[in-house]
Amino acid sequence: MTIEATTLPDPGVTCANCEACCCRLEVLLITDTGVPDNFIEIDKWGGRTMARLDDGWCSALDRNTMNCMIYEKRPKICRELEMGEYECISARAS
Repeated sequence: MTIEATTLPDPGVTCANCEACCCRLEVLLITDTGVPDNFIEIDKWGGRTMARLDDGWCSALDRNTMNCMIYEKRPKICRELEMGEYECISARAS
């Protein structure tokens, strides 16, 4: 079994150069993680999603620091996304 280079984390993506591109992705809230209600929206199908600002950025992103304001209570998908992996690189390319 071989591992393709595209599946390995990109060592060039670090906390120092993170552009928080993943904070522009739609985040469905499947489980209760303790996300404060003011960061949650209900979509047209009744599903819970992370609220987004008019420009598409997650409402929990501090735009001055580009850090998550609810990091300890962030949704599961945000916890599972690893910096430098395929999904991260894909979001940065968008």
